[in-house]
Amino acid sequence: MRVALYQMQAALGAVEANLAKIEMAASAASAMGATLLVTPEMSIPGYALDAQTSRYGEPADGASIQRLKAIAAAKNMALVAGFAEAADGVIYNSAVLVRADGTTEIYRKCHLYGDLERRAFRASDAPAAVFEIGGMKAAMVICYDVEFPEHVRAAALAGAELLIVPTALAASMANRVIPDKVVPVRALENQLFVIYADLTGSDGVFDYEGHSVICSPDGGHLARAGQGEALLVADLDRSLYSAAMAELPYLAERRPELYAAVVQPVK
Repeated sequence: MRVALYQMQAALGAVEANLAKIEMAASAASAMGATLLVTPEMSIPGYALDAQTSRYGEPADGASIQRLKAIAAAKNMALVAGFAEAADGVIYNSAVLVRADGTTEIYRKCHLYGDLERRAFRASDAPAAVFEIGGMKAAMVICYDVEFPEHVRAAALAGAELLIVPTALAASMANRVIPDKVVPVRALENQLFVIYADLTGSDGVFDYEGHSVICSPDGGHLARAGQGEALLVADLDRSLYSAAMAELPYLAERRPELYAAVVQPVK
């Protein structure tokens, strides 16, 4: 499966402009043969909305998702985008995957980061579900979620071969370790592909790290971006990594009886 990642600068509250940028990236990715395009966390309304988040909240069948469906159908590809999902009387930090046939998958962020997110969103209690896309089993998490190894391991144990991670990682020396080291390790230790799509530039509240990456199951970088806007393309073929995966059978050789303390609350 050929996939694309759009590291984009999203303007706060500029839903139409952001969707137009996603459509342009979809056109370019489709022309290069990609059948999946992943865009960052909150790529539709912009990330740092805070007090305005509820204003931009919309249901999973709202106008923005309908626009994504039209783009996906026109380009005959699947799209992933982040949005503020209005549901159950609250707002979730969500990602939607829209297929060319109009079917969708929704993931709601479980691990909220910082005061801004805790004020704006409700944390989900649902683990990442596994679904089929392009002949592969995939799951989605959002940004901070990927920094919790148990969360990613749960998706891998459920059968995920591909982890899709829309992200809004703020720029800092400390945060640079996430795309450079943490994400490749998640790919290696769980033997799956990872598409980690960050925002870039500034929205007037945060500067974003960029450095988005597509990782292979051996922890290698199939494609990576710098700090500016970028469209990355890579081919995902698990058969190319079968030998490496056989040498490091982490999932098969786990000893769960030893790990009970890992999932206990911190005292």
